[in-house]
Amino acid sequence: MARVLIIDDDPVVARILVQAIRRLSHEAVAATTMAEGLRQAGAGETDAVFLDLVLPDGDGLEALPSLRALPSRPEVIILTATGSSDSAETAIRNGAWDYLQKPVAPKEIALILGRVVQYRQRLRQEPRVKALKTGGIVGGSPRMLACFDLLAQAAASEAGVLLSGETGTGKELFARAIHENSRRAGGELVVVDCASLPESLVAGILFGHEKGAFTGADKAREGLIRQADGGTLFLDEVGELPPGLQKTFLRVLDERSFRPIGSRREAASDFRLIAATNRDLAAECARGAFREDLYYRLRAITIELPPLRERPGDIKAIVLAHLARLCEKNGLPTKGLAPDFLDAVAAYSWPGNVRELIHALERAIISASGDDLLFAKHLPLQIRIATAKSALETPAGKRPAAPAPGPSTLATFRVHRDQALQAAERQYLRELMAAARGSMKEACRLSGLGRTRLYTLLKKHDISRLGWS
Repeated sequence: MARVLIIDDDPVVARILVQAIRRLSHEAVAATTMAEGLRQAGAGETDAVFLDLVLPDGDGLEALPSLRALPSRPEVIILTATGSSDSAETAIRNGAWDYLQKPVAPKEIALILGRVVQYRQRLRQEPRVKALKTGGIVGGSPRMLACFDLLAQAAASEAGVLLSGETGTGKELFARAIHENSRRAGGELVVVDCASLPESLVAGILFGHEKGAFTGADKAREGLIRQADGGTLFLDEVGELPPGLQKTFLRVLDERSFRPIGSRREAASDFRLIAATNRDLAAECARGAFREDLYYRLRAITIELPPLRERPGDIKAIVLAHLARLCEKNGLPTKGLAPDFLDAVAAYSWPGNVRELIHALERAIISASGDDLLFAKHLPLQIRIATAKSALETPAGKRPAAPAPGPSTLATFRVHRDQALQAAERQYLRELMAAARGSMKEACRLSGLGRTRLYTLLKKHDISRLGWS
């Protein structure tokens, strides 16, 4: 018997679901607010959650990672009357089991719940996975926990892995962790930076060559693919692989054999492939810059690493994880952290992600060589400037009234236009929420906006859905 939680502000829908689930011999409880739902979910072992997107006190999509991060790791089925393709994508990316639009037939509820129960029973029967060697990867946020789950799945298989994410998010660290936790850990991890390979030499570097194969080839050379035999080949920035080589490499993946330049014989290599990119390879395929068949071959398992700005709760943990090491590296005693230092690193957006944070921490340690505490003033100048500017920004409509413009205070046309558009947006949203009486469903219907877009605009203009007046 499974324990199922329904979080829906419509009492009729909640009652129907509870009755349908109990008829299937499962335990079912309901909550009509997000706060009560989170409390119920954390009160015991919960197997499945049927979650509405629009609730009186919260957004179901925002709560989804928190639900998935609970100790019982419940499966979450989104159930909404105001769905959109964007919110469906967001839900699935954040770990939702399924995304359904109301009304849903009892037979469909029974089918989905049966699959969830079967899946969780199989998980309980499987032996516990050994502790992962994370190789310095730090993170306890829901997004990172989901990435660690995929890391464990990838390490236990031989499937190809595609790591995607912005520069500095830790793609190479994940590649190393997958290799170190796999059955190929005793073999070599061969790293190939596709972005730094000269196009005229890339084939020789990957496949190797025979002596005399071309001018300057005074001896045979083993290629990187051969070096990865029995281990893992990591193609970093695979989107930079020259178009002419993509077809050739696809054959290597299929056959696990290749021909060194100048050789008449095929050579074999039993390697496992991990690739990484900071590009949108699907978009690259659409415009013909990357082979679609190779893209599908690479992404048997896809791990999308979140940027640091989307997991701010991990920033302090990353700083603490690297502080002692960086102090020792620079021959300095371990330093403490002043509150304003932690406030500053939490306020910055970190466009360079974890890599930028670690470099900034080392710069601060060096700058504070004579102090036993790190203060915000020790951070690099561009970070201090960015956080100072951010602190001066206030929500639209809350700035003090400006004096009448004179020759020296008149704004540029672009600034004036942007300010007028912001004011018009804010006024419209206030009138919209008043007309909808705080109902997101009604506001979406009146405005024609999707739920995700409307939430973004309300947050941007600091307008509460419950306090619109």
